Amino acid sequence: MPEGDTVYRSARSLDDALHGATLTRCDVRVPAFATVDLTGQTVHEVISRGKHLVAHVGETSIHSHLKMEGTWHLYRHGTKWQRPAFQARIVLETADWVAVGFELGTLELFPTPEDEQHLGYLGPDLLGPNWDAGEAVRRLRAAGDSTAGDSTAGDSTAEDSAAGDRPVAVALGDQRNLAGLGNVYVNELCFLRGLLPTRPIAEVTDVDGLVALAHRLITANRDRSERTTTGNLRRGARTFVYGRERQPCRRCGTSIRSGRLGRSELEQRVTYWCPRCQT
Repeated sequence: MPEGDTVYRSARSLDDALHGATLTRCDVRVPAFATVDLTGQTVHEVISRGKHLVAHVGETSIHSHLKMEGTWHLYRHGTKWQRPAFQARIVLETADWVAVGFELGTLELFPTPEDEQHLGYLGPDLLGPNWDAGEAVRRLRAAGDSTAGDSTAGDSTAEDSAAGDRPVAVALGDQRNLAGLGNVYVNELCFLRGLLPTRPIAEVTDVDGLVALAHRLITANRDRSERTTTGNLRRGARTFVYGRERQPCRRCGTSIRSGRLGRSELEQRVTYWCPRCQT
């Protein structure tokens, strides 16, 4: 699933192309909104909110979430699409551009004044103009008092969190706490702070430092297509633990382990950790 920096770049590209333009065609290919036609309306802006993308067109908001397979493409008129037309969920055209949302996990349209009704549950946006680190810290600390779902991380390290404290990896990935972190950042942050993914968030003593690092890391990557948490852009060297099961830790040489962790069985995500560097 795309991370917040990927959605940020998609929104910026769409905004660069569509901002201030008038739609010459609007084709929504989702049954619930198939009769909506925004042709003739002005695109005011396209923004990201965490891992969500919102286009404000006229007095309507077009809200999409990429989920696993979704993507937005921009084409010049007459250019062949890179994905089949049957995967298109929405097509927005202006005099200069064709914007196509393919296989969007979520696509809905609603009056712009209802933005907060639909998206207000999200925590502070790590890449938003009103990023509030203090509120993110407050929400993460409060998550330590929440009851965690079933949590397992591999063959040995995971146990149900004591006193129902939510594991740090689950708390970081919960978009209600802070918006924008996906599984790559969550795993890398846990490594960089020396925390097992299963460590209860209530036992993390420096939540402020964790949040500050999350903000620095995703901000450093927001303008480049190849994400790195190591500072190395060479293929195979961009992460410390993510996607590196059984490979040697870049710090100590111990084999990286992997498992699964989530709020519930339906929300399990793969986790990676170094059993020596993370406790």
